[in-house]
Amino acid sequence: MRVVYVSTDPGIPVWGTKGASVHVQEMLRALVRRGVAVTVLSPRLEGTAPADLADVATQVLPPAPKGDPAVRAKGLLAMNQTVIAALDALAPDFVYERHALYAHAASEWARSAGVPMVLEVNAPLLAEQSAHRTLSLPGAAETSVRRAMSAACLVSAVSEPVADHARQMGARSVLVEPNAIDPARFPNPAPLKAAPFTLGFLGSLKPWHGLPLLIDAFARLRAQIPDARLLVVGDGPERAACAARLRELGCDDGAAFTGALPACRVPAELAGMDVGCAPYGKSDGFYFSPLKIYEYMAAGLPVVTTRVGHLPEIVRDGVTGRVVPPGDAAALARALVVLANDADFRRKTGRAGRASVLADRTWDGVAERVIGRATCGRYAGSAA
Repeated sequence: MRVVYVSTDPGIPVWGTKGASVHVQEMLRALVRRGVAVTVLSPRLEGTAPADLADVATQVLPPAPKGDPAVRAKGLLAMNQTVIAALDALAPDFVYERHALYAHAASEWARSAGVPMVLEVNAPLLAEQSAHRTLSLPGAAETSVRRAMSAACLVSAVSEPVADHARQMGARSVLVEPNAIDPARFPNPAPLKAAPFTLGFLGSLKPWHGLPLLIDAFARLRAQIPDARLLVVGDGPERAACAARLRELGCDDGAAFTGALPACRVPAELAGMDVGCAPYGKSDGFYFSPLKIYEYMAAGLPVVTTRVGHLPEIVRDGVTGRVVPPGDAAALARALVVLANDADFRRKTGRAGRASVLADRTWDGVAERVIGRATCGRYAGSAA
């Protein structure tokens, strides 16, 4: 089988270190392990592919124009013609696309060619772009999203809210597939460590990830366990503010930031943690499928997260970690104190989480389900 993987989002470097980049790479690995020949189409192919993906073929798309947002949007819309030409030349047997704004060519090409196709949707991009960036040419953007969703053979959505969004945009067949892990990256659970107790955070440091709340909870934790440490694996726009807050609270001596790391180095950093934290804030429309939570669990770490959206379904309170109210630094600190003082509970919850993801949430499993569903459904127009 010849598969073309399409990723036109100019903010996602295919070989990068951000969560979206890791997601792309993990799906590529899952496809390669199925023995298919994969070609990646993307405007962001700079850098070096991981060694196990070095044989994946690539074809670079034109870069999105920089500067004026409207000009950039028009450039992304024009990229649809380039994608069509590339797919015509490659003539794949299967198309897999990571949904991006202004991109609809891959879905429509596959539908016209009668080729099975999966459109992976990770967020309601129209709303996300409007809330956090600038949505240029909103009418054209929405039309493009509707064209992509309605033409896709199968939409693979990372959560139920994202699936609902896809249906509202015209998707005919939708499968909910949250994020997952590659067991090969986590062959062994993190060892149970001696002091100091270390809480960890993995991910890009963006406002909605809740790191300021974790820092406030860390300060409360240090009041009871003075040698506790905070390890932040990742980088992002909130780093300077978080570092300043740590200094203000007098806790900067107990915190470390690794900066952005390639995915191959993440498991070793998780092995240095006792607890993995995902302190998301209050949200009426939480739609994320946090990759960090699944990777914490794969590493055998208990997870502390907040009662937002579907997170209590991923982290079962008292079984695979602790779930606390959002925005409550005191409650978060109390949960951390309990975990710091109870090694047996950490061991039990960490093992339960690891067993859960190894059994049910692997990238190979995701690939098998979405390819099987798309290949069986073709363009019969079934709805889910």
